[in-house]
Amino acid sequence: MTGMTGTPLADLVGPKIGALVAQGHTPGVAVAAVRGADRVVVCRGIADRATGAAIGPDTSFELGSLTKTCTTLLLANMATRGEVGYHDPIAEHLPLTARPREQAAGRITLLDLATHTSGLPKLPGNFYRRALPHWLTDPYAHYHLDDLFEATARLRPRRPPGTGVRYSTFGVGLLGQLLAAAAGRDYRGLVTERVLDPLGLSGSTLEPTTATATAHRRGKARPHWHFDALAPAGAWCATPNDLLRYLTANIEPTGSPLADAITAAQLPRHRNGTVENCLGWSRRAMRGHILLWHTGATSGSLCFVGFSPTAGAGVALLANAAPTPRQPILRAARKLFGKLVPEYPGTAPSAEPTAEEQPHL
Repeated sequence: MTGMTGTPLADLVGPKIGALVAQGHTPGVAVAAVRGADRVVVCRGIADRATGAAIGPDTSFELGSLTKTCTTLLLANMATRGEVGYHDPIAEHLPLTARPREQAAGRITLLDLATHTSGLPKLPGNFYRRALPHWLTDPYAHYHLDDLFEATARLRPRRPPGTGVRYSTFGVGLLGQLLAAAAGRDYRGLVTERVLDPLGLSGSTLEPTTATATAHRRGKARPHWHFDALAPAGAWCATPNDLLRYLTANIEPTGSPLADAITAAQLPRHRNGTVENCLGWSRRAMRGHILLWHTGATSGSLCFVGFSPTAGAGVALLANAAPTPRQPILRAARKLFGKLVPEYPGTAPSAEPTAEEQPHL
């Protein structure tokens, strides 16, 4: 089946990702792509050098900060159901002992957390003492909910909430835990029930499994990451088939059980130069089309998801290799995104700085 340019999607995608493997940028890579009525998943390379297992449509990948789009979609779902409000102050959903001592910090809203306008730093100040002993192995696994609440009690934002963008893993991690508290649930169970299951993401987990591709950095296998309190900002693992479903639901939400929440999540909430911050997604209008995107990474995995509801097209690229300074994997993903959007020449706009996705963020 051919798309709008007359080139079959598989023929458009295959050579580009095959080159990433052939040139040694990643052991394995998978792309899920949508263009009009066409859908394709293309996989190249291996999931584990030790076993030689091939990447396939049901191979799981660590998605890192792409998890933030699930957490902000959960916010939209709960807001549309009237369970929380976008402008609820965080103090409303925190335990008494975890409420910020500084009054202005307590007025940070759930929307501020979801749009990176809370003024919070990339990571909590007390994160490092927990993470440093495990920095090269599993830095997030030992940061617990008590640690997170200790950090919220000491909050002192560097700028007034809602006035500027500062990308914050701390903020979205806190958001997910506040939503879980409002629902009287744990985050993993809540996001699975409200987001992953309704979208049919059956290959998704919030922990690496035996089906998760081995992470690699500079050609060497890396340990998988695990998350505790900051799970809402980075714990999602998913398959290429799942990302195809996720793209499709975001491009055309009509008929989805999360249609209202998906639509709300894609609305612009704050302008940051030429880019608008939505709930989780970055957004830009170019040549008559709306483009939305997000990246994610762990110590040995990298992903990019970009889509255009107006063009009916999108791409998700997953690789089991860490980001590098020249970013050949992300550049390839953006070029593919650009090729899928009609009347849009060149590459898609740059995503948020990939340094935000590193273990030391």
